[in-house]
Amino acid sequence: MIKEKRIKKIQDYVNEHQSASLDELVEVFDVSKNTIRRDVQELVDRGDLKKVYGGVSVAHKKLESFQDRQVRNQQQKVLISEKASSFVEDGDFIFIDSGTTTIEMFNYLKDKNLTIFTNSIDFIVRALPFENLNVISVGGMLDRKTNSFVNPRNMDLFKDYNIKKAFMASTGISLANGVTNASPLESELKKTIVNRSSEVYLLIDHDKFDKYGLMTFCGLNEIDVLITDRLPDDTYQEYAKNNQIQLVIAE
Repeated sequence: MIKEKRIKKIQDYVNEHQSASLDELVEVFDVSKNTIRRDVQELVDRGDLKKVYGGVSVAHKKLESFQDRQVRNQQQKVLISEKASSFVEDGDFIFIDSGTTTIEMFNYLKDKNLTIFTNSIDFIVRALPFENLNVISVGGMLDRKTNSFVNPRNMDLFKDYNIKKAFMASTGISLANGVTNASPLESELKKTIVNRSSEVYLLIDHDKFDKYGLMTFCGLNEIDVLITDRLPDDTYQEYAKNNQIQLVIAE
């Protein structure tokens, strides 16, 4: 087995089982312990796995501050947000998730006539001067790490709204763990929005593939359109094709 392919399979195996011993990996992949040690070390160095006694486990991605995340891959985020905004039409009722990519959609939406449901404080503030944007705030508790309102007391708020298009952010995605988020407080809201929306758009840059947050808020098969800046590997392309997910590359 080619080294890179084997390393990918080791990562997928550990992600599926959450942890694995070195002896277990030797048996499953039928290679020497030295080979497994080298492969595992490469995954640990990448930050994809973490060492535990006798083996490795999934390395959950921690949530950085909004400001730190905002400057990373900025050009790619702008391209992704521009492409996502092209799916929005005048008169749409949409949800804009909190996130450093979704917030970039504002510049491409500000002149449209829209009703926007959002938990993003940054989006709310930017929308204030634009009377053509009818903004509905989720409300709730302030989460400073995400610049958003989270954990609304009454989730029944959403049962009367029929959201046409939801533009979602994510800490990371994988075939094993689905679409994930690092903030437990946001996850219940994200789950509800996905369930209440006719079309779900996921905006992620290439760094988010095969990364895992603490909470899964929906399966990857619940996404209708996945917008990213770089064509993912064959496994994701095949999954998208088999699950009728439109894969859009922002270039």
